[in-house]
Amino acid sequence: MLNAVAAEDGGPPAPTGDCRSDLRDLAHRSSHLPPASLDDLPRGRAPIAWTELPRAIEHARAALDPLGFDIDVVITVVDALQAFVRGYAIGELAQQEAVRRSGVGIQQGMDAHAPYLDKVVKSGRHPLLARVIRDAELPHAADRAERGFELGLERLLDGWEANLPVRP
Repeated sequence: MLNAVAAEDGGPPAPTGDCRSDLRDLAHRSSHLPPASLDDLPRGRAPIAWTELPRAIEHARAALDPLGFDIDVVITVVDALQAFVRGYAIGELAQQEAVRRSGVGIQQGMDAHAPYLDKVVKSGRHPLLARVIRDAELPHAADRAERGFELGLERLLDGWEANLPVRP
């Protein structure tokens, strides 16, 4: 995500009329734009530079306006979208920093903890965690950050779409 930094290109394109697509585009643009400083992310500052923020808000507002949301809902949707992007970016940065400091890759770390996790599974006391350990593919995927980001983003968009104002 943060490894692909978008060049200044004049901001988001005009809304397409497809709110879901427009918000997805905004999330992707936000995840690829550099914050004022990478140190700002853990402090809870916006994941995009202040100079990009007015365009991002205008883009989201234009995408949501035809759907009948009031301005407070629009602000909340934009804030939630940015919080999701920020949270994912912080997680990715933390993972990269842990690998850098330890010199142990993600899969190597999982392999090192395998004996302990095997005991957890065999104990039967944590069946949901056992299911994650046995069945989850995402933690082992080379593109886990991108796939996880997409999955989370789609669930957020599903929730907003389910709450669209009823049209006569």
